[in-house]
Parts: sequence; C-alpha cells; structure tokens
Amino acid sequence: MNKGRVWKYGDDVNTDVIFPGKYTYQPMEPAEMAEHSLEDLDPGFAKAVQPGDIIVAGKNFGCGSSREQAATCLKASGVAAIIAPSFSRLFFRNAINSGLPVIELAQGTDDMQKGDLVGVDFAAGKVEHNGNIYSFPPLPPEVLAILEDGGLIPHVKKVLSK
Repeated sequence: MNKGRVWKYGDDVNTDVIFPGKYTYQPMEPAEMAEHSLEDLDPGFAKAVQPGDIIVAGKNFGCGSSREQAATCLKASGVAAIIAPSFSRLFFRNAINSGLPVIELAQGTDDMQKGDLVGVDFAAGKVEHNGNIYSFPPLPPEVLAILEDGGLIPHVKKVLSK
C-alpha cells in the first residue's frame, strides 16, 4: 500500500489553477512545470509538496481546458495520486497518460484533511484513512501497466521493444 500525506482542495479545481494558463505556451521541462503547480490556488504547494504526497479533492477535479500540463506538473511535483469523487474525463485520461494515478472515491474524502496520512492500494481498490477502509473499482491491469511504466509513451516504447 502506497502511503502519502494529504493536500486537500475543494470542488471544481480547474486546469487553469492546476497549471496557470499564463505558462501554457512557454516551453518547459516537467521539473520546471512542477515549480508552478497549483500556484494560483495554493501558492505554497510547489515548494512544500513531497514525493509520495496525495491530493484529495472534491468533485470534478481537472475541469476546464484539456491542457496536459496540468497532469504533467503534478506528476513532476511528486504527487503519487489524486483522490476525488469525480474527475473531468479529459484530465482523467491526461493523468493516466502522464503516469499519474487518479482514484474516483465516492466516500471518505470529506473526512480526509490536509496533512493526514492516506494509504492507497491501486490493484486492490482500497484507500485507508484513520483506520477506515474505502473501496473503489480496482484499476484495470492495462491501466496499472501504463502507470507502472511511468505513462503511456514509456509504456508503448516498452511494449514495442519486446
């Protein structure tokens, strides 16, 4: 089970606050993108986030435009997963393509607070928080393989090299 410290946000966190629009057309490597993660929503996030931390948010996380930088900057920041009751479909797919696990969890997210420790078992479909276990549909093996390989492009390269 992967364990991480919670960063808590509300409903409708859009891609413009995940990765500010003013940087969209500036060429940047993922590490540089990470320096701007959530800067319009939580200015201290990029400097304080630690590898393995987990974002817990409200419904419709990643709404807004389809910019893939939103998922890329969070992955490059070290975020191990995002847990929310629902996600924008475009963000959900961009996150998987970037190798960033996204978990749709219908219950329990309201009780999770900033700084809490949360454990996630992607294959078993379980989230643990303060002794409570919450279930979500386990990620399919194909999605797990993409995540384990670091994203869609590394996964395809690995498959084609066999």
